Amino acid sequence: MDFRTTCEETKTGVCLLQDGNQEPFKVRLHLAKDILMIQEQDVICVSGEPFYSGERTVTIRRQTVGGFGLSIKGGAEHNIPVVISKISKEQRAELSGLLFIGDAILQVQVLRNAGEEVTLTVSFLKRAPAFLKLPLNEDCACAPSDQSSGTSSPLCDSGLHLNYHPNNTDTLSCSSWPASPGLRWEKRWCDLRLIPLLHSRFSQYLPGSDLCRQNAFQVIAVDGVCSGIIQCLSAEDCIDWLQAIASNISSLTKHNIKKINRNFPVNQQIVYMGWTEEREQDSLQDRMYTPKFLALRGSSLYKFIAPPVTTWDWTRAEKTFSVYEIMCKILKDSDLLDRRKHCFSVQSESGEDLYFSVELESDLTLWEKAFQTATFLEVERIQCKTYACVLESHLMGLTIDFSMGFVCFDAATKAVLWRYKFSQLKGSSDDGKSKIKFLFQNQDTKQIEAKELEFSNLFAVLHCIHSFFAAKVACLDPLYVGSQATASAAPTTSGTGKLKYTT
Repeated sequence: MDFRTTCEETKTGVCLLQDGNQEPFKVRLHLAKDILMIQEQDVICVSGEPFYSGERTVTIRRQTVGGFGLSIKGGAEHNIPVVISKISKEQRAELSGLLFIGDAILQVQVLRNAGEEVTLTVSFLKRAPAFLKLPLNEDCACAPSDQSSGTSSPLCDSGLHLNYHPNNTDTLSCSSWPASPGLRWEKRWCDLRLIPLLHSRFSQYLPGSDLCRQNAFQVIAVDGVCSGIIQCLSAEDCIDWLQAIASNISSLTKHNIKKINRNFPVNQQIVYMGWTEEREQDSLQDRMYTPKFLALRGSSLYKFIAPPVTTWDWTRAEKTFSVYEIMCKILKDSDLLDRRKHCFSVQSESGEDLYFSVELESDLTLWEKAFQTATFLEVERIQCKTYACVLESHLMGLTIDFSMGFVCFDAATKAVLWRYKFSQLKGSSDDGKSKIKFLFQNQDTKQIEAKELEFSNLFAVLHCIHSFFAAKVACLDPLYVGSQATASAAPTTSGTGKLKYTT
């Protein structure tokens, strides 16, 4: 499939790319709707069907003014060939149509005395080292040189034969193709790497660490293909690229969620999917952070190693949590554990603390809203939750009911011991192990009444109470209720009817 037939260009720009241990070289990023194209410059023959050639041979004659009309950089001291760095307009080099900025001069043959006419064997050096400082122009036009300087190429004064073997460059390994009047050559941007954006992730940080690269990032596709380190020209340019890529990934994810939800029942709809990095709790681990894929679907938060693709994948999550029995906290700067920004924590129903990092503030906002939505929808669906507890050595039950509030009853006889509305809860405390002390205000006497219960799953109960309170507050906010009317795909059941909320 040709990706470009279905893509809409959204952003294009020139950056530097560091691929492995190589020196950074110039590339063009071409961001489309569903793919990031990384392109490098090459010289191709465009007369008829385009094809590539490893070498070109061109004969040019010195002009009285301007010499050959080109400038060069590099050489053996840099362990690279001599490279054409400038081509003067309307001079011999440009008029030949066969020489381009970035061409490596592999051989020079002097044809006449004093170098009046020379034959150059050249091959385009696609990955010229950054220290050569070749122009970072986005188009393929040649940058003019300073003609007023009167400086001519050193080639004009030396009959030097450059013995540089072409295998030491990153040129195409094609056979030499002699120039002829019928051939036309152009410098063009050619695809080096294609990164599909659906379920891809990007990071400014060194893998597994909290060390942020300066004005640089990498993009990793869902199949593991990596862009390499993309170095931007400024911090502003880097943020612009990250936000543009994040926006396209978000749009693709939303569209994908919409398609997947057609196959799931209304109480199992997906609200959120996206990459995060989880901080390892074991300080002895080599990696401080590990990529994790989070999904909010129905009543659960799923933590995956890789995005779920099939229905079977949803049963193979690394961990699952009930959304109304966990606590999510967006961390302030003072709460951060290291140099990573944009972090949040999740406390599970067992009291385990999980620590996650995302790349951008917009990612953090997206997660926060999605978690609030998932919790609201699930509380609205279940309406109540009952937990076993102990009161003075007797087995009891505590029901948290969205409409009625708190109801404590005898587990054996089902007789109600006490009942309070949410608005009557004035405070609570716990011992961090099993006991919770509730402070309720009596509606008649206005006195505070303390009720202490013991639970085997303390954190699940505390988080559930918090979720019901948060949903209660949310449903009193007209703007929030209005926004959920379109987001929610879970209607009320026939047995429940339309909800009536009381405080």
